[in-house]
Amino acid sequence: MFLIYVSFYLTKIFKKPIQLGMPFSISFEPTTSCNLRCPECPSGLRSFTRDTGMLKEDFFKKTINEIADDLIYLTFYFQGEPYLHKNFLEMVQYARSKKIYTATSTNGHYLNDATSKKTIESGLDRLIISIDGTTQETYQQYRVGGQLDKVIEGAKNIVKWKRELKAKTPYIIFQFLVVKPNEHQIDELKTLAKEIGVDEVILKTAQVYEYEHGNELIPTIEKYSRYKKNNDGTYSIKNSLENNCWKLWHSCVITWDGKIVPCCFDKDAQHQLGDLQTQTFSQIWNNDLYKDFRMKLVRGRKEIDICTNCSEGCEVNFAYEL
Repeated sequence: MFLIYVSFYLTKIFKKPIQLGMPFSISFEPTTSCNLRCPECPSGLRSFTRDTGMLKEDFFKKTINEIADDLIYLTFYFQGEPYLHKNFLEMVQYARSKKIYTATSTNGHYLNDATSKKTIESGLDRLIISIDGTTQETYQQYRVGGQLDKVIEGAKNIVKWKRELKAKTPYIIFQFLVVKPNEHQIDELKTLAKEIGVDEVILKTAQVYEYEHGNELIPTIEKYSRYKKNNDGTYSIKNSLENNCWKLWHSCVITWDGKIVPCCFDKDAQHQLGDLQTQTFSQIWNNDLYKDFRMKLVRGRKEIDICTNCSEGCEVNFAYEL
């Protein structure tokens, strides 16, 4: 971690990419499949141009074995619903056996009683449950095809088994993506979360793709928006897009089929920096493609397409422990 911090700040000082050390945080994609049709999500829209599928458990273990000594934090999520992968919790348990902190994000529809018990037993450290409304009418405006009662039941199952098994983990979070249709239910969400017994509520600002001329999802409460309204009536990102990005030095995303991409904003894996099916992780982390991408960040971040709608610096999460 020290080497990564040093290399990032040396890059900022000398205006050229310097990379020391290996990433200590990665995201691993269990699947691209999802049961919902959320309007700002490639999984929900079924709009991927890349290959879709399920992560193979043996490939996952092989990759983790290679990088476990440097890895501290593992997010089991990129696109898709993790619980649709039948061996998802076995992979969580394997990562925990390597003393890696594990986290995931779910829409909560598959947390039945048995799966909730298995989740606690897997040793998962952090569980984010997306719940974007306190009534079905509001919830389904963004979580298209979703059933709020299933999400609430799933959260209750997780809390119940965590208590019955006297487990300290996972840390349970209700994540509320604040959009215009649900912004009036923030206080109701906090009350619901407290009644169920989750540990924390996070209010997350939403990314939208078409925002320049306004978007029906952009909240009217400015602090919950990643976008600001200009004098001419158009909208722009609050982020100033400085020519550096911490993520390119400490983390990366691995798709279900082994492609390494810079960050979670490359949802369609357009900027592939290597393939773990044919190369080792260390070979990819220091290859010419990675060096060139880091150099592009130093020269002009606004020229990189996935950076133009990046929320780094303007994505604000409002956390409330319960």
